[in-house]
Amino acid sequence: MLFRSAFSCSCSSLLPIVAARMAEYSIRPSFKEKLRPAAVKSIIDSVLKERLAEKSYSPEMTAQWTREISDEIKNKLKSELELPRYKFVVQVVIGEQRGEGVRMGCRCFWDAETDGYGEATFRNDSLFCVAAAFGSYLY
Repeated sequence: MLFRSAFSCSCSSLLPIVAARMAEYSIRPSFKEKLRPAAVKSIIDSVLKERLAEKSYSPEMTAQWTREISDEIKNKLKSELELPRYKFVVQVVIGEQRGEGVRMGCRCFWDAETDGYGEATFRNDSLFCVAAAFGSYLY
């Protein structure tokens, strides 16, 4: 008898708590929380122009530049867009400008309603840079 009175609980009293918690958790972002490719592109553009405007191609420095640029893009995406539950993957390629063409491609398995990407390119007389940022919403 003591056991039942110490741990008695009514299931009907838990229903509002469970319903409130289910309403808080959403598996889709709201309209305001969706990734906007135009916003991603503008952030990438600004970082590339700021970091590469006065640079000349240097094969010794490009590895460092790509790491620094990708980290800066990722940090700005997180801080400026403030999108909860999005994870970002940033890819940056820098090459020498010699009039040759480059083709890049990627394949991803994602949800077209929630995930997205933005890309931008930068060119000057001695180098080119292609940067892409992919945002994936965590359910």
